[in-house]
Amino acid sequence: MATPVTVMTALERGTPHGTTVGAFASLSMEPPMVMACLDRRSDLLARVRRTGRFGVNVLGSSHSELAARFAQKGAEKFLGVDWEVDSEVPRLVGASGWLACDVAGLVEGGDHVIVIGAVLAVDKAHVEPLTYHMRSFGTHAPLAGSV
Repeated sequence: MATPVTVMTALERGTPHGTTVGAFASLSMEPPMVMACLDRRSDLLARVRRTGRFGVNVLGSSHSELAARFAQKGAEKFLGVDWEVDSEVPRLVGASGWLACDVAGLVEGGDHVIVIGAVLAVDKAHVEPLTYHMRSFGTHAPLAGSV
């Protein structure tokens, strides 16, 4: 199934942390909430637990290299990447969408944890989204004649 490609971030003691997440979705419109799944062994999950806040950067169609970078292990993911702190979380400059969230709940699910976020701030750009389907990156294109 095609999924949006996001980079989930956290800020701990002034240091940014992030990882590419393929399992991200809207959960509720009222109140605004989202959910994302992180491997229970994830370093980012431990930081999100401690800080109680996270960011979601929805990547644009030109960000496949950024997605691959944040999918790797290591502390150098942010080197050479344009980012800023917004609402106490790292925000990737140029992302097609961005949310800052407080952790509203953590639900165990097999080898992952579903992180439920109460949305505090949101911003969007008019950029085609990056999607992942059948082990490759792509983007969304409206069907002819659709609204």
